[in-house]
Amino acid sequence: MVTTPAEFYQRHRELLDRAIEAAADRDYWSAYPESPSKSVYGEEAAPAGEAAFRALLGAEFPIEVPGATTTVSTEPGAYVSYPKGDPGDLVAAARAATPGWRAAGPQGRAGVAAEILRRINARIFEMAHAVQLTTGQAFVMAFQAGGAHAQDRGLEAVAVALAESTRIPAAAQWSKPQRGGDPLRLEKTSTVVGRGVALVIGCTTFPTWNSYPGLFASLVTGNPVIVKPHPGAVLPLAITVQIAREVLTEAGLDPNVVTLAVEERGDGIAATLATHPDVRIVDFTGSSEFGNWLEANARQAVVYTEKAGLNTVIVDSTADYRGMLRNLAFSLSLYSGQMCTTPQNLLVPATGIDTDAGHKSPAEFGADLGAAVDKLLSDPQRAVGTLGAIVNDGVLARLAEAGTLPGVLHPSQEIESSRTPLIVHLDVADEKIYTREWFGPISFVITTASTAESISIFEQTVGHHGALTALVHSTSDEVLGQVRNAALDAGVHLSENLTGGVFVNQTAAFSDLHGTGANPAATASLSDAAYITGRFYTLQSRRHVS
Repeated sequence: MVTTPAEFYQRHRELLDRAIEAAADRDYWSAYPESPSKSVYGEEAAPAGEAAFRALLGAEFPIEVPGATTTVSTEPGAYVSYPKGDPGDLVAAARAATPGWRAAGPQGRAGVAAEILRRINARIFEMAHAVQLTTGQAFVMAFQAGGAHAQDRGLEAVAVALAESTRIPAAAQWSKPQRGGDPLRLEKTSTVVGRGVALVIGCTTFPTWNSYPGLFASLVTGNPVIVKPHPGAVLPLAITVQIAREVLTEAGLDPNVVTLAVEERGDGIAATLATHPDVRIVDFTGSSEFGNWLEANARQAVVYTEKAGLNTVIVDSTADYRGMLRNLAFSLSLYSGQMCTTPQNLLVPATGIDTDAGHKSPAEFGADLGAAVDKLLSDPQRAVGTLGAIVNDGVLARLAEAGTLPGVLHPSQEIESSRTPLIVHLDVADEKIYTREWFGPISFVITTASTAESISIFEQTVGHHGALTALVHSTSDEVLGQVRNAALDAGVHLSENLTGGVFVNQTAAFSDLHGTGANPAATASLSDAAYITGRFYTLQSRRHVS
């Protein structure tokens, strides 16, 4: 039995209206509970989800891929194999699916997208296990960031895309009075037309959280989407594509509106697809090197990138020294620093900082921060739950290199497959070191001549190299104002005096923007209008009416 896109829209209309309202209000709202509690998801959800996940291991993933003639198995442990399609076949299949998807209209497409998200949420425990397996995140983090929070980000993109693509009415009557005669009357229709085939290039650390905004923004605005996972984290996105294709089929649509593109490591399929003349949208999260390449070479497409950067903390003074240290320690430790929002450069004046615990020199601050990290991670079970696992050898290589630098304040320690933060003291003259991106649990306490110089260094380095987050600690309204202005000039979001349960490396869907497009770390912001409107055109037709 077919459930039409319009029927899916009516089924989810209340949710979609609430999501549009939440995106406009910017207060706290979440559609998908973040707690893996039995009281929330039911007694059977956790064991059923784990059983479904384990049933996928050691087998070929059940999904149709256009043009597939072979399979690949690239994730650590090679637990699952996936059908591999030819890039040309994937693009051709996406183009063939476009007319039917366009005809569904913005509301119909949003209804289908909302149903996809509902079914993803129904498999949230299975998804959490898939994210944990492929990324090394602790289960609770995988459940939250890879599950509920990713789904919220997807729904946010659906809501903003629906609002933006329906801003111009689909039908309108035009009447122009004429002197001495009947008015001129026209009937006008406006149709949202997608830009073309969209490509989502997933990352290895947050495969769903970083992919869902682009996936759902492109879908609702009328574009078929090819989902290309990172070879190390295929399963979460394979499950996503599988669900999307099931819903599309039930809606009487071509399931090739969403397809899966896998590769052997080193195949370079992302570059092949991104530069295909029919691929008109590219969403990418990952290294600055490949992100910059995409921006320079995928010239036929609108390219949305989220890359790494020099996330910066300016430490001037604080009225809650212990709270500041606890908050920073957690921010440096979460997922072993393998977040695009983890602080790297902590700028501290050589004269020290005033605190409620007395004046602290840069050396004392560094030692106290290291002690706060040790206290946070003193319980091995809690430490593993906070740190997760190191995702690849590149992180370990950077840790080893940074560990040889002079001025190590807090050496990195191995806890099972995790690593604790490495904290190194640098002088402001060591710019060749701290202006390089050190993705992983590596941070620098950088001594500057003054807070004024810290602000200047912050503005220069972020403006030139990019950042996704910035944080300032100060009890001075004047300093806070100066840093706010510097953040505006550098084009980065700013947090101030975080000492409680909100951390600089976390952002909330429907409230916090992620990325700005105003500095080199990202070309867009999740999820504002600019992230949406480049994905579609509105084409008008008009005719006389009597």
